[in-house]
Amino acid sequence: MNLEEIIKEGIGTIVDVRTYGEFSGGHVVGSINIPLNEVPERIEEFQQMKAPLILCCAAGMRSGQAQQFLSQQGIECHNAGSWLTVNYLKSL
Repeated sequence: MNLEEIIKEGIGTIVDVRTYGEFSGGHVVGSINIPLNEVPERIEEFQQMKAPLILCCAAGMRSGQAQQFLSQQGIECHNAGSWLTVNYLKSL
């Protein structure tokens, strides 16, 4: 199953790694906000989330960094890029 299908089917957990301020300005309904700088210290939370994790941010850079780190910790995750793209795919 590809990432687009995972998002459309509502499989896993959507995690937005933007700042709290960015998240409060708009986000995917039902997504969880964990800013990129907090990812390493909140690893146990990620381990408890329903996999796969769908990571998003403003354009894909921060979610890419989070994906690289979390993958190294053995967590199944995908960089979905912009939260706007995830939001669009979720609404289809």
